[in-house]
Amino acid sequence: MNHMALSWDDLSILVPLLGALVVSRTPDHDRSRKWAVAMTALTLIITGCAWWQFQIRDAAAHTGWTHIVSRWIGRDVFVIDQLSAPLLPLIALLFLLTTLTTLRTKMRRFSFAGTLFSEAILLATFSCQDPWILIGLLALGTIPPALELRARGRSIRIYVLHMGLFVGLLVLGQTSVVAEGSGRMHSLWAIVPLLTAILVRSGVAPFHCWITDLFEHAALGSALLYVAPLAGAYAAVRLVLPIAPDWVLRSMGLLSLATAVYASGMALIQRDARRFFCYLFLSNSALVLVGLEVVSPLGLTGALCVWMSLTLSMGGFGLTMRALESRLGRLSLTDFQGLYEHTPNLALCFMLTGLASVGFPGTFGFVGTELLVDGAVEAYLSVGVAVVVAAALNGIAVVKAYFLLFTGTRHVSSVSLRIHVRERYAVLAVAAMILIGGFIPQPGVASRHRAADELLEVRLQLTDGYIPIANVADDLPASNESGPG
Repeated sequence: MNHMALSWDDLSILVPLLGALVVSRTPDHDRSRKWAVAMTALTLIITGCAWWQFQIRDAAAHTGWTHIVSRWIGRDVFVIDQLSAPLLPLIALLFLLTTLTTLRTKMRRFSFAGTLFSEAILLATFSCQDPWILIGLLALGTIPPALELRARGRSIRIYVLHMGLFVGLLVLGQTSVVAEGSGRMHSLWAIVPLLTAILVRSGVAPFHCWITDLFEHAALGSALLYVAPLAGAYAAVRLVLPIAPDWVLRSMGLLSLATAVYASGMALIQRDARRFFCYLFLSNSALVLVGLEVVSPLGLTGALCVWMSLTLSMGGFGLTMRALESRLGRLSLTDFQGLYEHTPNLALCFMLTGLASVGFPGTFGFVGTELLVDGAVEAYLSVGVAVVVAAALNGIAVVKAYFLLFTGTRHVSSVSLRIHVRERYAVLAVAAMILIGGFIPQPGVASRHRAADELLEVRLQLTDGYIPIANVADDLPASNESGPG
């Protein structure tokens, strides 16, 4: 085999990097958008091929320059496994839809080169398993939002403080883990910094103010692309879940559960549509961390299913609000807007994606939410009840926002507010994936169940020791009457 040949995984990282270079040298905004759409579409095709190749081989393949890097440092770096295989095309799809639906009114304030660079870093992050390289990629991924905030003349103090704390705690925690060796138990100096870093990056209260500030001052598309893939949850799976004792996971779960309930209540009372979306996202994303705390195949499978459905549904929900903002400016939730007659397709997508994010029956998120609730109830009854309460409040908030934005009065406008062809394609794509995932959930659930089993196996190996099932019978006595010893 020629190990210098490029693999699909290599191309998925290199293509958006090349696109960012080309777009950065293109002064015309319309041409920049066309280049960005072409590059993100090509990246989606490549990540889809990588997923298909992984399904055929049913194993993580190491080829190309990433294989050389892995051999050089002595361990795997960029590799597709059961967890990341479907997440990569999902992330690529989100970037494509965001780029495709960027209207002319938003082109001057939306950085296509920065978006392509962020996509490359994010795909590399979700393909990485080496702790130190993962931390470096997570740190690198914090730079584009800061540059955008500064370019827009906004204060970056809150964002920089939180992201600096996030990166610093990751470095401190991982340094302690390495210094303590590969033993089963790690000290508080190693675990607590890693846990706190995950809470900061995931926006768990009281570390959530940087997300509200980002959505308030950055472009909605850029903020959405930064938070929707749930990089904090990926860091938790790779850095904390394999080595953390049960009490650490319970602490993360309880704080995340409190955030889910708190943010769902805040979403109900918001008067600004962006802040409403922000708190709705915080509540739903916190439920993924709650599922990670339930270290069982059922609960972890539910959390991974909710992760995928949340990225798709909240991504579509955010793009719908972005399309409305491009026509009307910042949206208010204090009065009825009556926009349904002007944009019925956006109204349908708003309701569908919003209900999918809370696990409405028939949508992609329904089965995942059910598995998450069942796993939580099986572990702790009170946790399951709180998850149901948070989901119910989020559902009420979505319906309330829908009525305020699309019903209640007749909106008069001198210009057409109907969606364009590109936006119609994006709406249909998101709606189709949500409904197909809801009516045919088995492939997705089976994929997430295999990923959950793989993660639990790694945790058993690193915490309690692990004996392969195939070898257990060899270690058992031949019969109950066998002699002592």
